[in-house]
Amino acid sequence: MSLAFESVELPAAAIELRHKVRAFLAEQRAAGAYVPRCSGWTIFDRAFTRACGQAGFIGLSWPRRWGGQERSTLERYVVVEELLAAGAPVGAHWIADRQSGPQILRHGSVALQEAVLPGIARGELTCAIGMSEPGSGSDLASVRSRGDRVDGGWKLNGRKIWTTGGHLADYMIGLFRTDPPDTSKRHAGLTQFAIDLNAPGVTRRAIRNISGREDFSEITFDDVFVPDTHVLGEPGDGWRLVTGELAYERSGPERFLSVFPLLVECLQAKPRSDSPAALAEIGRAVAHLAALRRMAISVAAKLDAGQDPATEAALMKDLGNALEREIPERLRGIALQSHETPEAAVFRALLADTVVDATSYTLRGGTPEVLRGMIARGLGLR
Repeated sequence: MSLAFESVELPAAAIELRHKVRAFLAEQRAAGAYVPRCSGWTIFDRAFTRACGQAGFIGLSWPRRWGGQERSTLERYVVVEELLAAGAPVGAHWIADRQSGPQILRHGSVALQEAVLPGIARGELTCAIGMSEPGSGSDLASVRSRGDRVDGGWKLNGRKIWTTGGHLADYMIGLFRTDPPDTSKRHAGLTQFAIDLNAPGVTRRAIRNISGREDFSEITFDDVFVPDTHVLGEPGDGWRLVTGELAYERSGPERFLSVFPLLVECLQAKPRSDSPAALAEIGRAVAHLAALRRMAISVAAKLDAGQDPATEAALMKDLGNALEREIPERLRGIALQSHETPEAAVFRALLADTVVDATSYTLRGGTPEVLRGMIARGLGLR
């Protein structure tokens, strides 16, 4: 196994698209559509997502028949990078665009693609991830939610938890056990389903987090019917599919740009220029962000080429999570020229919100322990 992050030049089309996204964001800010926030990809705003869909910023790399533009992964990277850097509230389409849509494109039936993908591209249909369960977080092979065959489809029973946006989303791609557990083959007998979250038998409960927001939820399934057309891939092959899906989840720039708006607001608030420590902290953050950005663009290029950069994505997420927790802690000690300006007030408010929210950064998408195990296996070290 060779681990490499090759230097990649963005194509001219990506540069042109970047200007288009910046103009869109300027118009949205001027119209009062949003206020920049950290972790904007967890802020659920259907109106903003519909605006993104109308602007053509969702499903960029998908086939035109499903509402896409058949652009490259690198062009899509530029769009999501700009949205994150601006602190835009893109949570309503983030999961659908990042992983649910691509998963349905790769493994879904034509009927499922037709039912779901155009709505995602228009910014009208949202998705959630159904992996974690009570007692089955990092160890997905131990999931107990089950799917049983019935005429024309499956009946699902069980419970998913910590589902980002699950109480608001329209669909979920969920992992369920469809064969009895086999201790000798723990990863066998799992299946992914695309589930209509408005179907009979689905119960959703929002969970309030430490910052007072309701970003995620608990979802229970009681004899929820799912037709055969909504099975992804082959029954029993869900482990291979879910691990491939996690590469999409872990490889994006949200793994290090979640707190970028905080750094911008810090600079707007004017740190004291006579403080070498402050300048060093800001320089350190910018240097690390630049390195991670280069890694992310390299991973995007690998995905564009049809490669499977799972190890690179895990390494990038581990490093990115460490940095996005480090930045707010280090910026807490930055001295400003004045604490009485409107810019200073905005920075302090965003800092307070981010310090609380940062406690979750190493959990979402895989803990450091899980990621480092993946990296070690990918490098042949265990």
